[in-house]
Amino acid sequence: MKTEQIEPFFAALKAANPMPNTELEYTTPFELLAAVLLSAQATDVGVNKATRRLFPVAGTPQAILDLGLEGLEGYIKTIGLYRTKAKNLMETCRILVEQHGSVVPRTREELEALPGVGRKTANVVLNVAFGQPTMAVDTHIFRVSNRTGLAPGKDPLAVELQLMKRVPEAYAVDSHHWLILLGRYVCQARKPRCWECVVPQYCDFEPKTPAA
Repeated sequence: MKTEQIEPFFAALKAANPMPNTELEYTTPFELLAAVLLSAQATDVGVNKATRRLFPVAGTPQAILDLGLEGLEGYIKTIGLYRTKAKNLMETCRILVEQHGSVVPRTREELEALPGVGRKTANVVLNVAFGQPTMAVDTHIFRVSNRTGLAPGKDPLAVELQLMKRVPEAYAVDSHHWLILLGRYVCQARKPRCWECVVPQYCDFEPKTPAA
């Protein structure tokens, strides 16, 4: 993708979806953090199914601590790797209560110090909860960035750094959502739905997949 194509690429994505957001359901920064922590190697649909039961009962760090490990596991056992995720979430809640006054921190360093929170999770929280122009490169963003030629890279960090350089400032906050949604529903791994894409004229991928 040529540099001069990047702005119209994002302008077209914005026109198609002016106010994109995460598909994880949450009402507070803590609920978002918990949902993202639970979402590793799981679908947003599966996480939402569990958190719709969990959050009304325990939507704060202290409330989750009060559940206890087995109690928490009972709510999230439908999610893959739930035992490991339950331990990480419990320890994260303990740290939030003891070191942060139950408030989700707003820096990458503090977020990544929490159990189970890596760079991608931290970027999601910083972007979605706090409006920072971060780029959480998941499998969808990685694929779209390489396939379109927007930000080629051999690993997620390389793609992230390329995107931070190439995405125009006006689109920086929302670009993470547009790219995820494009990859999830249109630019799919096995058979991209090029005939449904709103930005095919800017994409390096050839040959484009024809409509069935």
